[in-house]
Amino acid sequence: MGRWAEPGLLVLTSLAGGPKHGYAITTDITEQAGVTLGPGTLYAALQRLEERGLIEGLPAEGRRRPYRLTAAGAAELTGQAQRMRRLAALSLERLRLRPA
Repeated sequence: MGRWAEPGLLVLTSLAGGPKHGYAITTDITEQAGVTLGPGTLYAALQRLEERGLIEGLPAEGRRRPYRLTAAGAAELTGQAQRMRRLAALSLERLRLRPA
């Protein structure tokens, strides 16, 4: 069941709310999704997302480097969210139809 908590998807969702640096991303994910990403997991996800062009790093603010969602990242997140919505609707419908 870990795919619902895929680190890359969580990071994209966090950045959909606006640019954030690593600690702010981690805090947002913990508050909104109840998932705590360790530093290694977070920065590996950030690197993969940046390599795929789904996010981009902004100029550093002191020691902190903020990231933002790219247009490609927004499109990927939209597609993932729509697939999740369809699966959730199907799951709920089938649960309602299941005999007691």
